[in-house]
This record gives sequence, structure tokens and C-alpha cells, in this order.
Amino acid sequence: MEVLEKILTSSIELFSQYGFKSITMDDIARRAGISKKTLYQHFANKQEVVNETVAWYKNNTTESCMVVLSGAENAVEAMVRIIAFFDTMYKRINPMAVFEMQRFFPDAYRQFRELLLERDVALVKDNILQGIGEGLYRAEVNADLMARYRIETSLMALQPTLMVNDRNTLMSVALELGEHFMYGMMTPLGIEEYLKYKEHYLKHTTVTTI
Repeated sequence: MEVLEKILTSSIELFSQYGFKSITMDDIARRAGISKKTLYQHFANKQEVVNETVAWYKNNTTESCMVVLSGAENAVEAMVRIIAFFDTMYKRINPMAVFEMQRFFPDAYRQFRELLLERDVALVKDNILQGIGEGLYRAEVNADLMARYRIETSLMALQPTLMVNDRNTLMSVALELGEHFMYGMMTPLGIEEYLKYKEHYLKHTTVTTI
């Protein structure tokens, strides 16, 4: 693994686990197994590390989502696989991480949000249009609006003061929002498919059935 990749990988591990505020350049160098001097040869300060790490991580996540979507036999399976993918990812994320990024590193958060709106909205919109064509989502669904709604509610799940608390974990909130989104769009045929894929991909989760 090259030095830059070590730095980015180590940084996202630390930020995801402990949040953005408390992590220092010393922490990052130590986790990456490099000297602080080597770290500063790549980044002038923590702000640069955060900006580069967030963009790198978001691009990697989007590429992983594209792989997950491409392996599905229909739109419903694709969306359930995405829900399962993020359930696994959320287990490694400190609920305060995005909140701290938004508060203490607004430029990085702005970039993160722009990437979501630029790429993730398009992926969800394509899935909705596919599902409508397959008869799995209702024909009258506004694909662009619902795609943006899905991304916005996903960001809401990462705001600990709103939904994530002592009673509701990040995983349970994200899963509940995902299921709410699906039931709002699906036709009876889509629901049949959803229940089948839910049993396969989400059987170990705590989302409730409506």
C-alpha cells in the first residue's frame, strides 16, 4: 500500500470511529505507521487531510454502490442490497462523525454533500426509473424528487440530535428510513419482491415490517 493510501485509509478509520474533532495529526501518523514528517510531506494540516479523506472515501463508497447495484436482478433487489451494504458500513461509524464534520470542517462537509447530490441522487433516480419500468414501483412516483428525498433522509440519520439516541441506534434508524422509503414507492408486486429479498439480505437486522 502506498503512503498516501495508508494515510487516507488510516484517517477514515479514525474519523469514523472517533469523529473528526479529537483526532490529531499525531494520531493519523501513528495509525498509518509513518512519521509525522512524512505525513506533513503530503498534507500541510489537518484540514487538508479531512478534505482529501472525505472526497476519497465518498468516491470509493459510490463506486462500491455501483457494483452492488449492477449485480441485482431487478430494482428492488438492488435497493435492498444497498440498504444491507450501508447497514454494514454504519456499524463502523460513530454517529457524531458527520455532525462534527459539518460543524468543524464545513468545507469538507459541503464537498461531501455536493458529491451526494451529484452522484448518489443520479444512482437512486436511475433505480426508481428502472423499478417503474419493471412494474415494481408505482408509475406516478416522481423519480427525481424521491431520489433527493432518499439522500436527504439518509443525511438526517447521521444527525445524532435528531434521531439517533439512547433508544435508536444509527443502524436501526437508517434501516427504518430505508424501509419507509421502499414501501412508499412499491407496487404489490414490488412488495412481494421486497419481502423475499429482505429475508435474504436483511434477516439479521432490526427493521420493522409494516
